[in-house]
Amino acid sequence: MFDTLSDRLQEALGDVRSRGKLTEDDINKAMRQVRLALLEADVNFKVVKQFTGAVKDRALGADVLESLNPGQQVVKIVSDELTQLMGGSGRDLVFARGGPTVILMAGLQGSGKTTACGKLARHLREEKKLDVAVAACDLQRPAAVDQLVKVGAQAGASVYEQGTARSPVDVAEWALGQAKADRRDVLIVDTAGRLHVDESLMSELSEVKKRTKPHNVLLVLDAMTGQDAVNVAEAFAGATAFDGVILSKLDGDARGGAALSVKA
Repeated sequence: MFDTLSDRLQEALGDVRSRGKLTEDDINKAMRQVRLALLEADVNFKVVKQFTGAVKDRALGADVLESLNPGQQVVKIVSDELTQLMGGSGRDLVFARGGPTVILMAGLQGSGKTTACGKLARHLREEKKLDVAVAACDLQRPAAVDQLVKVGAQAGASVYEQGTARSPVDVAEWALGQAKADRRDVLIVDTAGRLHVDESLMSELSEVKKRTKPHNVLLVLDAMTGQDAVNVAEAFAGATAFDGVILSKLDGDARGGAALSVKA
């Protein structure tokens, strides 16, 4: 996913890499090229501005400009800042000591939540040896329940569904009760895709969270969302703070902008 961006950054830093002496003007020219490379990768412009600003501040330090290999130092600073951008604090999924671990899946329409539910269920069943169930709470999209039944069966997970007559909040609460009664290890709650400007559906998502008290909330993002990933993440964080992000459809986007934007 980052191959194209890596090539563009290598190209942008090609001139300063081999220089034995650097001026502030050299640094400014290099940062313009880095900025273009990141924007072409569809990284959010605010993230780009913060990133290039941090690199420039460090690169203009006396310890860099007066070093024996200032060009190599600048390249290392870019590498360090990218690592910091993608790194930082993180955690694995939290698992409950007793009773089912609840994982709430949220995201935009068409982001691939239902498919992600199946893949996560299969991973937890095969890699963690856990008994997994999925709850069909996407009652907005036609045939969403049927899709989850099929995906769940393929993943070897039990599927809790009550059709489309009840409210998603009630179905989620009922599914949690079933998971407890059946002594499941994990319950993955599939919710309806929503626009981040849809206040009623965002409120519904918040209510599902209140009723199920999930141990993990995962935001599913389409990798092709690009720099709008920041706006999406901020909107969902306002409605229900999420603990992690699943990027879907990575094979359809070679730029990596969504990953860098949402992580920042």
